[in-house]
Amino acid sequence: MIDPNYPWPPLDQAWKDLPESTRAEMVAAGAGAWKEIFYGCATYNQTWRLARPPVMPADAFRELNEVCDRIAQLILEACQRRARTAGELTRLLGVPAEETKLLDTDEVLSEALLAAYRPDVLISGGVPKFVEYNIDSSLGGGFDADTVVYRYAKLYAERGILDGLPVRPAPSLLDQRFVAIRDELGLADGARVALLLDFDADYPGLETPDFFLKILSPLADRARDFGIDLVIAQLKLATLDERKRLVVDGAPVDALFRLFVPNRVHASAGLDAVAGALAAGTLPMFVSTAAWLLGNKINFAWLWEDLDTLPEADQALVRRYVPRTTALTAAELPRALADQHDLVAKPADGSAGIGVLLGRETDPQKWEEGLRAAIDEGGYILQEYMPADRVAMDFVRMETGETVTADVPYSLAPYLFGRTGSGGLARVGFPGCDSVLNLARGVLLTGILLTD
Repeated sequence: MIDPNYPWPPLDQAWKDLPESTRAEMVAAGAGAWKEIFYGCATYNQTWRLARPPVMPADAFRELNEVCDRIAQLILEACQRRARTAGELTRLLGVPAEETKLLDTDEVLSEALLAAYRPDVLISGGVPKFVEYNIDSSLGGGFDADTVVYRYAKLYAERGILDGLPVRPAPSLLDQRFVAIRDELGLADGARVALLLDFDADYPGLETPDFFLKILSPLADRARDFGIDLVIAQLKLATLDERKRLVVDGAPVDALFRLFVPNRVHASAGLDAVAGALAAGTLPMFVSTAAWLLGNKINFAWLWEDLDTLPEADQALVRRYVPRTTALTAAELPRALADQHDLVAKPADGSAGIGVLLGRETDPQKWEEGLRAAIDEGGYILQEYMPADRVAMDFVRMETGETVTADVPYSLAPYLFGRTGSGGLARVGFPGCDSVLNLARGVLLTGILLTD
């Protein structure tokens, strides 16, 4: 049960509670092994690597997952109050048809859409703030989060650094995702499941498909522990057989784990094959592309719009954790200009920080021009600006191997699959970084350690 007055601990408390000698050993070990720890992981940063992961109390992480789950439910309910089907919701959101690949417009909005979600959470003023919510099977960063933190844990175990201390990695989000795929799709043991990626997308590593597939190959070994025969392949190479079954790597598959985003996936014969199998009813998919609609940021505006109609406990939850959000319209322009310093303008269906305007970091003339252009384009929101708290983190400079401690912002992204919490992704800034935390701007990705 969610505690409406939960006392969130300081970001650095769990780290400072560890013995000083342990902290020093963790940093030294991570700085010496950064090449192995971050091998194959996504980043554009060519200067810095983390020397250690963030540390968080386990009870605080559990509370955060409870809040994540309830807010996801509230988002679905806000959509259900306005639309019955995916098609109705698409029209209401104003999402162009070309951005809703593989969508069944007649699909009824239901809790089945809440099979996979991951909010982006800033700690601001000591309290988690949900600045956006990703609801879909294509949730970035999961492989890197799990891989990095478990490599750290292995390194510490080999050196006995954490022996006798109640410190451990957060539960594997990759494992929990396999549980959800198996259970949500009702798969038989040994089911052949395709994990398809769009290698024409803009993501570090996709430019070398063979290497990227090699890096992901351990996922297939993990999947076997959950009764899944996982086949990882390029989306564009998929085909259909004469029975309208999806064929990947020379054989039909029983289901699809969709790891590409409906509004950014590139057209291909493979995408057409997936569409054909879905239309024929031969391809269970994790998850329906209708789930992606729930991640539209206008849903945060709907939470605030409906606030007075919600139960008191939910009202308190929204007020504490969700920044005040409205649709950006001509009627909102005077307020947006007057309150520029305290506002952010975002594309409602955007990602990776593209098209985002930070009021306090934008020239007033450019702020007004940007807002007017966004209003003409449509599909933008105004959101209360949430300054990210900074915390001391340890880094290694790649070129020299020196370690540096710097106060940086970071965001947390807990992953819930099948309504069950698992691991989390930390997007960590670096010495001299700006306040926008996304991969394109050089943030560093890792999972988190938990303490009891």
